[in-house]
Parts: sequence; structure tokens; C-alpha cells
Amino acid sequence: MPTRRVSPRRPAAAAPARARARERPPARARVRPRVRLDNDQRRAQLIALAKRAFSEQSYDEVSIDALAREAKISKGLLYHYFPTKRDLYVAGLTEIADELVAAITAVPEDAPPIERVRMALEAYLAHVMEHSRPFVSLMRGGIGSDPEVALVVEGVRTRLFQRFLSGSPFAGMAAGDPRIELAVRGWIGFVEAVSIDWCANPRLSRTELRELLIQILFEVLRLVVPVGLLK
Repeated sequence: MPTRRVSPRRPAAAAPARARARERPPARARVRPRVRLDNDQRRAQLIALAKRAFSEQSYDEVSIDALAREAKISKGLLYHYFPTKRDLYVAGLTEIADELVAAITAVPEDAPPIERVRMALEAYLAHVMEHSRPFVSLMRGGIGSDPEVALVVEGVRTRLFQRFLSGSPFAGMAAGDPRIELAVRGWIGFVEAVSIDWCANPRLSRTELRELLIQILFEVLRLVVPVGLLK
């Protein structure tokens, strides 16, 4: 019986490249290292995020989880700096208030009264125009009748009152005459209300609004300030 010849077994073909790739251990994902900030830097970062968030959303809509994710930190670390959402809100509100008051502090002390008012109003309205959302958030408040929020807002009004009176010839009289103080405080409340409306619907240019507010202030003061001091 003839012997059957058996061909020698050929070596198996090389596995396709993609099959080999599946056999390789997966490459380690590149993880972007977190940037470590010192306490002041981290606090400033969180306040900046809060200012933007509370300006764009209502108080209830702002999420601490979302803020922590945006800051690339845990929610626990955020609460280390600000124990509650209210604390973060008040901190952001306070910084907005400080920035608003700082906007009018560069007015020269030796300028004539009407020029001081004009320059202060120009700086104020320029700041309001550039930061309209934070300004409205500050003046309207976001959590109702919270006493600490009310204190921040009232503090802004008091400091603006002091800045607008500073250096004017009737500044000293305001302390002894409640009519002058009430007149100027009432005018500042009017400026506040008009500015909020102007942010939403700027029907006048900044210059036109500034001059209108100056005219109204001096017409109000004519009722309570002795003749000759407004020249």
C-alpha cells in the first residue's frame, strides 16, 4: 500500500496589526495635573466664579457642585473656604460692591463741586455699563431680606453718599442738616434705580444720562442748600 505523503505544516501567518494592538496593554491615559493654588488664590478664584454665576442665574439656580467642577476641586474643598452657598454669595456681592465704590475713588479732591459730581458720575456709569450684570445683582440682591446682604447693599449706598459729598462745599453742612443728607441719599437712590433700568434698556447715551442726573441733583439741592454754595 503506497505511503501517503504529508506536507509539512507551515507556520501560522502573522496576526494582523490590529489584532496585535488588542493584545497590547492599554496605554495609560494622560491626566492633566491639577494646578495647586494657595489659599488667597483659591478664594479669589471661587469668588470670581461665584460673581459670574450669581450674575447670570438666580440664587436658587446656582449649583455648588457645578462651581466645584468648574474650579476643578471637590465640593468638600469649596465648603472649606465657604461653608454655605450663602457665604459664597455674600463674598461675591461684597467684592462687587467694593469694585463699584473703587470706580469713583480716583476723582480729584480739589476739583470744583459740579466737576467732582460729573467725574464721579462718569466713572460710576462707565463701571455700571461694563459690569451691568454684577451691578444689577448687587443692587437687587438675590436672597430676599437676608440681613447680611442688606448690610452689603446699604454699605454701598453709604460709601457712595460719602464719595459724592467729599470735597464739596456743602459736605460739612450735611452732617448738621438732615435735609441735605436726605436729599443726597434720595438722589443716590434715584441714580441706583435709573441705572438698573438703563442697564436693561439704555434709551439715553451715557453722557446724556450723566448730565440728566447732574441736573436733577442740583435742582434737588437748590431746595436745601443756601444760595451761592452751588456755583
